[in-house]
Formats: sequence, structure tokens, C-alpha cells
Amino acid sequence: MTVDHPVFARLYPRVAAALDAAGGYQHRQELLAGLAGRVVELGAGHGANFVHYPGEVSEVIAVEPEPGLRRKAERAARHAATAIRVIDGDADDLDLPAASFDAAVTSLVLCSVPDQHRALAGVYRVLRPGGQLRFYEHVRSPHPVAARLQDTADVVWPAIAGGCHCNRDTLSAITGAGFQLGTSRTFSFRPNHVPTPTAPMILGHARKPPTDDTD
Repeated sequence: MTVDHPVFARLYPRVAAALDAAGGYQHRQELLAGLAGRVVELGAGHGANFVHYPGEVSEVIAVEPEPGLRRKAERAARHAATAIRVIDGDADDLDLPAASFDAAVTSLVLCSVPDQHRALAGVYRVLRPGGQLRFYEHVRSPHPVAARLQDTADVVWPAIAGGCHCNRDTLSAITGAGFQLGTSRTFSFRPNHVPTPTAPMILGHARKPPTDDTD
């Protein structure tokens, strides 16, 4: 599937830089701390996570379908301390071998994949049994009134935010895909103290069961 959001691709790195300056940088560090082995990152964007991969990571395959963002990610990969290969790919149809990665990373991407359940099924397939899923995502608010406001905002939000949906129950989707939930935390991230439908966040990790028989 072709993904082409040229305006979003130009603006997003600036938005991401502002978010990182307000605390997102530390969130990315927390997301990737302790990773090791071979990693696949879905929706790598312009490569904001690349500087945070620890030395124990032997290789990162960074999947990014948007051409403008992918070019920026390729430039970022050339300056990273970790070996990173950026590839064109669709999270809903990962063309990667089964059980070939020690960990997978999703960072502000499960909001925008066309089919969240299919994307997570693909992640599950390419992870080895016992492999980790690290996630950092904005999600549906646990508060009913705020969640209804997100539903209203989501009528227009995808059109102005590169296909992003602000009201997805991503944590339920992760456990529904078969992952065993580890440590996770839910928090509100409003860098400018301005109300936004993307303020509710989750950050944590889950695992593919170590005795999985589907691969």
C-alpha cells in the first residue's frame, strides 16, 4: 500500500523535536533501555529513536512506508552508533521472516496503521518466542468524557495528522494479539499545557509467549 503524506513528512520532524524537548526524549530513552540483539522498528519516521538504541543491539531493521520520512531516516541511520537498515515496508504486511527478531519497537505508529490488529499480528509473527514488544503510543483516554471528545476529534484528526487516530485502545489490541503484558504505565503528556486529543499515552513492554507453537 502506498503511503504518501508529503506535508506531514515535512512538518513532523519539527513537531517531534518540540515534543522531545518537553520530555519525549526521556520517553524514547525509557522505551529502548535494555534492548539487545536484533530489533525491528515499525514506522521509524525520520529516525528519532535511532540515537537511543543501546550498544547491545546488534542490528535494527527500520520499516518506514512514507518516502519523505524514509529519506530522513536513512540520513539519521548513517550517523547512528548502531547498525540500522531503513527499508520501505507496510506495517500491515511485514515482508520479513518469521521468528527472526529478538525485539520489536512501535513508537507513535500504532495510531496510524490502517489495521492495528493485522499490524500486531505481523509483529507477533516476526518475533522469536519470548521476544519483546516495546511500545510508546498515544491512546484512548480511560476517562469516558475525554474518550468521547477524542471520538469527536477523530472525525478530522487523521486528515491533518498523517492518518493518525487519537482514540484507539492500543493496549487491549496488544494483549488481544497474544502478547503477555509486562510493565507499562499510562500518563498524560501535554508539553505545552494545551488540551490535545493525543495527550493520553502508554509506555511499556510485552512479550511473545516463550512456548509459542505458531512459527
